[in-house]
Amino acid sequence: MSRNVALVTGSSRGIGLATAVELAREGFAVALNGPADDDELRAAVERVRVEGVEAVAVPFDVSDLSAHAPALARVEEALGPLTTLVNNAGVGVLDRGDPLDVSEASYDRCLAVNTKAQFFLTQAFARLLLGRARADLFHSVVNVTSSNALAVAEPRAEYCVSKAAAAMSSKAWAVRLGREDIAVYDVQPGLIATEMTAPVIAQYEERAKAGLTLLPRVGQPEEVGRIIASLASGKLPYTTGQAISADAGMLVPRF
Repeated sequence: MSRNVALVTGSSRGIGLATAVELAREGFAVALNGPADDDELRAAVERVRVEGVEAVAVPFDVSDLSAHAPALARVEEALGPLTTLVNNAGVGVLDRGDPLDVSEASYDRCLAVNTKAQFFLTQAFARLLLGRARADLFHSVVNVTSSNALAVAEPRAEYCVSKAAAAMSSKAWAVRLGREDIAVYDVQPGLIATEMTAPVIAQYEERAKAGLTLLPRVGQPEEVGRIIASLASGKLPYTTGQAISADAGMLVPRF
């Protein structure tokens, strides 16, 4: 029996884990990913299994392009043919500060994980799907970029550059894969309370209450997860190439 099977990268915690849980609630079998086979990833798998679906850990470093095809093969061996790829894995800057002081190491790290890995894992996923007959199921790629694909955060310039490039990658893949009946989406979270944002989220909570966002609060990983699961389930039919701003209206122009 055919079923939806998803790989969610960077799903040990935060938005990735929330997405894996929401996909499970939609009936997906889920492969969870982190850079290492550690306690955090194993705990995430057990959390998803609570939803009554099959879930497996597929640890690999997304920035290692040679690991992509073997990882996809491991997912399919464990769960069956993939229908869905959620490119969620991402990193922040090594040091927040003046763009004049950005190091090559921080720039390269952001581009390697946030942009290059997303592009080439999508390529490997697409080649896999196009190399075989596919079941009559909804097939999609959902990329998790950021509101910083559009809005500059000066202390994190290299991060913004990487997310802007990732957003364009989403459009490019939507153009190429549309004729193959594979949808591609770009989900752009704004102020979301995660481990990555923990050092600064309190100050942004105050700014949200003061009007930075139209809805006066920061968001939760579960809310972004629901958006991604809705897209991956085909609940927005006849759509592809869209960027969905999960930012409580933060970037709506106001005068």
